[in-house]
Amino acid sequence: MVKRGRIVAFFLIVIVLAGTIGTTISGIMKDMSLGLDLQGGFEILYEVEPVDENQELSMDLLEATTQSLIERVDAFGVSEPVFNIEGDNRIRVQLAGIDDQTEARELLGTSARISFRDVNDKVYLDGSDIAEGSAKQDFDPQTNQPIVTLRLKDASKFADVTRTISQMPAPNNRLVIWMDYKEDYSYKEEVTKEKPKFISAPGVDKVINSTNVQINGNFTVDSAQRLAKILNAGSLPVNLKEVYSTSVGAQFGIQAMDKTIFAGMLGIALIFLFMLIYYRFPGFIATLTISVYLYLILVVFNLMNGVLTLPGIAAIILGVGMAVDANIITYERMKEELREGKSVISAFKAGNSNSLSTIFDANITTLIAATVLFIFGTSSVKGFATLLIISVLVSFITAVYGSRLFLSFWVNSKFLNKRLGWFGVKQSEIKDIADTTEIEPAFFGKQFDFVHNRKKYFTLSIILVVAGILCLSIFRLNLGIDFTSGSRVEILADQTVSTQEIEEGFSSLQLDPKKVVVSGDNNEIGVARFDRELSQETIADIKQYFKETYGSEPNVSTVSPIVGQELAKNAFFAVIYASIGIIIYVTIRFEFYFALTAIIALLHDAFFILALFSITRMEFDITIIAAILTIVGYSINDTIVTFDRIRENLKLKKRVKSFAELAAIINKSLMQTLTRSINTVLTVVFAAVMLLVFGASSITNFSFALVVGLIAGTYSSLFIAAQLWLIWRGKNIKDNPIVYAEKKRTDGPQV
Repeated sequence: MVKRGRIVAFFLIVIVLAGTIGTTISGIMKDMSLGLDLQGGFEILYEVEPVDENQELSMDLLEATTQSLIERVDAFGVSEPVFNIEGDNRIRVQLAGIDDQTEARELLGTSARISFRDVNDKVYLDGSDIAEGSAKQDFDPQTNQPIVTLRLKDASKFADVTRTISQMPAPNNRLVIWMDYKEDYSYKEEVTKEKPKFISAPGVDKVINSTNVQINGNFTVDSAQRLAKILNAGSLPVNLKEVYSTSVGAQFGIQAMDKTIFAGMLGIALIFLFMLIYYRFPGFIATLTISVYLYLILVVFNLMNGVLTLPGIAAIILGVGMAVDANIITYERMKEELREGKSVISAFKAGNSNSLSTIFDANITTLIAATVLFIFGTSSVKGFATLLIISVLVSFITAVYGSRLFLSFWVNSKFLNKRLGWFGVKQSEIKDIADTTEIEPAFFGKQFDFVHNRKKYFTLSIILVVAGILCLSIFRLNLGIDFTSGSRVEILADQTVSTQEIEEGFSSLQLDPKKVVVSGDNNEIGVARFDRELSQETIADIKQYFKETYGSEPNVSTVSPIVGQELAKNAFFAVIYASIGIIIYVTIRFEFYFALTAIIALLHDAFFILALFSITRMEFDITIIAAILTIVGYSINDTIVTFDRIRENLKLKKRVKSFAELAAIINKSLMQTLTRSINTVLTVVFAAVMLLVFGASSITNFSFALVVGLIAGTYSSLFIAAQLWLIWRGKNIKDNPIVYAEKKRTDGPQV
């Protein structure tokens, strides 16, 4: 008899959840802080240098410098700026959604130590002589040209200075005004240049007994206002040197967000459609819980005051594919139990019980990789790792407990007892419960002998690895500026552009890029690479020129050699530490041979990503390391599902004393997990391919790495990891049989 109360309870919960999500989601999205890659802005990593050799860089000094930068930004009216002190001598600044990046950059970067000198560079006045907050932009009453006026604290001191300067013979009677003067600067050298480093050098022919000072220069209204703001902000107690920077034009950010969200919606829609078609009613339950998962991800991230970035959106979309994995594992186990002739409620309980440890192990290994990524990643990669960690935790809760709760209402109502077709199980597939013969696992009615063909798989992998090594040694990787240092300019045009047009544009700026390529659906994006760091002034000129030419401010990134070396070193250690962490965990949960073969399999996957990037000549940057570590977590996830089934079957066998017996167990385990492996990779590939095809150009390479890694990960789980374990463990099995004793440890084989 159907217990309708449980079904009513299910619909009431769904209605409440739908109402909650529908009424609050717009507010959550409105309050979500967007990163600079989604709304434009820039990020700069400053290396703090002492003003003189006697100055010590203490934490108090770094904090004081950071506070000065914050006050400068506050004067600019930027919402939610981010300032972080990193290490002993670095400060990272992130300003998202700022209109005039050039002005803000200059406001931040200059130490703002003004000085008044003679033509021999002798200093007479400095910033301490200026009245605080007195600088302002004005107009020269005689020429009507923009000027900067300021007020000195002591009129008599200025009179003494002007008296001394006025007595010098012309043309040396000049009061040279400098900003951030350095010891190797010289007025006599700079005055011969088209763009001298000093601000202005007015002639002085009489004594000026006043506190008011007028600075004339080749100013525009904007540049005069900028200088006034810098002077009013005050000088920094240290010097700042840019060692890394990236800026994103607002138009780039809007386009990137629109494209990636559209790609994400397509990917999620495909995942939902697949689950509904293949898993029927449980697939419908999965779509409900994944919808709740997406909502909870945004709620948690918002409560953490997280900043949503482009890689972060990718992490959410990929998280959907990974969240489906837990549902697929459970549903496949349920279908196995139903085919064995068990009742719906028994299959439900057994499926949930048998799948829990597998889901737990798989999620822990992904968390290890994501945590390492967070520790060693840069700011945008940290955002990706943060959302990946949240995704894993929330998906575990929703998939394990949410899906079970929703499905339990229907199972316990007994409504599904005679509706096995709702689970995607045909009546002809169900054996009589009294029949004790074992059902041989099949994939669409066919059986495969993976173990028998293991030498073919090993041979194929060896050939591909050798080919990959040759490609890497000949072509090497097309390393991005993250690892090689230099500058990268990305131009978004409102029309189709050619490399020649872009090169001519740089030529007019007297710049010669190392390489220029165009991409995009209509060749509307141009990317130029430089093997040196572009100066702040050069970046400002580039932004102005291409904005006037194509209507959109370009993205510009610069990386110093020091930071490039650090990023490369951190990337190497990230992969090493993630591998060590996974080896330790898998050894504890299984055994060392399982861990070793799992690591060989995931290094196999990571290598193929490197090889294909070498062959395709796609740019290899820091986001690809994020993709590799994501694949490391995902690949081990897939391998652990297979290992978990091998361990389960070994327990059922209790004693295995021949290679043939062990080979049969391995093959059976692979066949039992084959559907799950293929279905899981399909769901995540749906998301990754949508990001690759329809996502923003800035994550194209990242998405490509994911697609390659996902396919390689499934291949290695089925054809490499388990087969290697069979060879190593089966080598001396006659002398050292695998025994699972009832009262001994049950998470690994006993000898």
